[in-house]
Amino acid sequence: MTASEEPPDDACPPAIIIDEVQLILAEKRTSLSSLRTGIAVFAIPLSVMGMLVATSRYYEIADVIPLFIAVMVINVLLLTLGAFLVARAIIKLRNEDRMIRDLKRKHSVIAEFID
Repeated sequence: MTASEEPPDDACPPAIIIDEVQLILAEKRTSLSSLRTGIAVFAIPLSVMGMLVATSRYYEIADVIPLFIAVMVINVLLLTLGAFLVARAIIKLRNEDRMIRDLKRKHSVIAEFID
């Protein structure tokens, strides 16, 4: 099929367009779940640090330095993982919003159903 024989965008059945939008929305839900997970992972080190500060009168940092360093390394890794998940989810959400906006612009049939 050559470029001159391709059907126009509006010739696509509305059911297929709606299926495309549903697929994009399913991906968007997955991205939102990833965002929620990233925020939760990001909050774990903050909770651990709060607990360490609250119990700091029961130990001397010099006595538990190897354990303290291990906890800090794990905290940094969790913060990095959380930041990565949040950033990736935000990028994917913006991309999915752009795809839905492009579909709405191409196919006026579904524009009234999606805001």
